[in-house]
Amino acid sequence: MQIGKINIPNAILLAPMEDVTDIPFRLVCKKLGADVMYTEFVNSEGLIRNSQMTKEKMMFLEEERPFGIQIYGGSEHSMEGAARMAEELQPDLIDINCGCWVRNVAGHGAGAGLLKDLPKMERIISSVVKAVQIPVTVKTRLGWDSETIQIVDVARMIAATGAIALTVHCRTRAQGHKGDPDYSWIPLVKKAVNIPIIVNGGVETPEDAKKVFETTGCDGIMIARGAVQNPWIFSEIKHYLNTGEALPQPSFHQRLATLFDHLKYSVEHKGERTGVLEFRKHYSGYLRGIPGVAKLRAELMQYTELQQIIDHLQQFSEALSSPAISELAA
Repeated sequence: MQIGKINIPNAILLAPMEDVTDIPFRLVCKKLGADVMYTEFVNSEGLIRNSQMTKEKMMFLEEERPFGIQIYGGSEHSMEGAARMAEELQPDLIDINCGCWVRNVAGHGAGAGLLKDLPKMERIISSVVKAVQIPVTVKTRLGWDSETIQIVDVARMIAATGAIALTVHCRTRAQGHKGDPDYSWIPLVKKAVNIPIIVNGGVETPEDAKKVFETTGCDGIMIARGAVQNPWIFSEIKHYLNTGEALPQPSFHQRLATLFDHLKYSVEHKGERTGVLEFRKHYSGYLRGIPGVAKLRAELMQYTELQQIIDHLQQFSEALSSPAISELAA
């Protein structure tokens, strides 16, 4: 997969996800093998209105590279301005979100809403490409619904604007996250354009990834919800592609080690109370499959201090006769 200076065969990318792909989560996924990282999707209107909260979403660390800032909006003016602001931070690429399906985005003519107005989509992508010097990529869906799938023509249009890669979520806007993705369109897209094509949607196991690479000829795979429940998926996919063998599932000890890394990153970057509270959504992923996890998760949700969590997990670990975790939390 060649995007500007990025050259990674069979790349495995972490998808931009609202309220998920912040710096702490991205650092964990990078450590576990993600090749390319993205911000949460960033509102172009918020940027040009100088919203500090929106600007903070674009922040990233050097160790996260290769890195992309994803922006969305329904106005050429705001998208141009947002792209220039993003470029000032010197990411490796800017990605345009033409795929978000939620009503308050798509319903206002942004995200997947642009699939209902392809001339507008073309104008927005073209204006962003012309506004910046760094690579511009696009993420979209197969179509608005099953009756309006035009992804091959959309891909041709996107390539003609000067965007240099395309990610296709292989569901329609109407599907949201439901139903099976339809990867059968990807070979047709690959034949139609000469830019890298990245597949998104429904890849949750190494076996899924291998099948998608083999059947579609895609250049990369973007992982979204599969990484929330299992951030080890990046290293698992790479190992399986290289050896044909599955890595063993992470042990309880390994899960706790990664949980503590993530939690400490969260506290470091957000402060203790906010870092602990915002981490709560990740407990189910790290602790899934562990006996008594529902009760444990409910107990952990009560805490607002890092040491309380460490102490409680130490007690839980000892009750399971697991190796001591004190060194993991150090």
